[in-house]
Amino acid sequence: MPKAELTQHVSAVRGLAERWLVEVSDDPAVDAVDGDFVCSPAGLWLALAAAAAGARAGTAEELRSLVGAAGQEAAAAACAATGALAETDGLTVATGAWARTPLYREYRESLPEIRFGHLDPGAPDTVSAINGWVRDATRGLIGALPLRPDREVLLVLVNALALRADWQFPFRPQDTADRPFTDERGVEHLVPTMFQELPRPTHAWTAPGLSGSPVDVVALRCMAGVGQEPVQVSFVLGEPGQPAAEVLPAAWAPHDQRRPVEADAVTVALPRLCLRTGLDVTRHLRALGAAQTVSGRADFSGMSPEPLMIGQFVQESLLRVNERGLEAAAVTGYSHVRSVRVRPPVIRHIAFDRPFGIVVFDGGALPLFTAWQSAAPMGADRRAT
Repeated sequence: MPKAELTQHVSAVRGLAERWLVEVSDDPAVDAVDGDFVCSPAGLWLALAAAAAGARAGTAEELRSLVGAAGQEAAAAACAATGALAETDGLTVATGAWARTPLYREYRESLPEIRFGHLDPGAPDTVSAINGWVRDATRGLIGALPLRPDREVLLVLVNALALRADWQFPFRPQDTADRPFTDERGVEHLVPTMFQELPRPTHAWTAPGLSGSPVDVVALRCMAGVGQEPVQVSFVLGEPGQPAAEVLPAAWAPHDQRRPVEADAVTVALPRLCLRTGLDVTRHLRALGAAQTVSGRADFSGMSPEPLMIGQFVQESLLRVNERGLEAAAVTGYSHVRSVRVRPPVIRHIAFDRPFGIVVFDGGALPLFTAWQSAAPMGADRRAT
């Protein structure tokens, strides 16, 4: 079950994920191979919640449709979610903001989890300090802010998620071997593939994707410290040709829609992988119905007396999976600029040998990272010993 503080926000994050995945998977500008990507719905939601806390009028309503809250309610949601996610073992969450425009005290005090600092885009030390914050917040997985503030930027807000977790039942490196993987174009490759028999068949089930077609789901749990919530990673495999946006939501299908695998045991063949994606979320926000937020009609009057609009909204994410565990990170950032206009014995074997999805959950049911592996996987290089 989700942690109590997150329960009311899980459906909003999932809803945002389902809508956003359509835009991500169809975006021709995504720096991916054959449709591969990784992104963080949780990171996007947390960043949008901080923006929604200072939004008013139509801008607030746009962001409410994506976040599920606006104004003080959004600030409270962001704080509660940040605190609850911090209980997930191996996960760190941080948000920082740097401004050279006045920010209302009420706005700053409503978001006590955010570190506020001074922004001077013309000073190399300022940009270096922000990049240093990004490296620290992501434990070195992402080295710099995915956007560069110029002299037009008045405010930069950055959310960072970083996760390192070991499998509760690691894959044995000696069982890893080159096995076939058929990519989206139908080309077969030999790639390093891990192998394991699941400890219980209850770790695998079938659930409907968005189109209703069956999707196989294999859930692997990670280790957790005392008093910490364990990370769960669901690998989802749809029918050949099914797109990512239809397959990935099966990872959070309601329990009454999950059909257990009818087998005495389940074995899994899973490629090692390493995915990295940079996204320009600005275009996606327009498609998701938040066009005013990134236009001269934006209203962030609850944040600053300066007329502001979001100039650029970006996210960079990384995911590695290998025999011992996984590591993932996401940096979601946006810049505010001055608004230019006035506001108004039976063995079931599941081989992930064709395009498949990955969803990393917090200790409950909130999707931290979603990914789609379509091309031949690049072998992850973390601690495969």
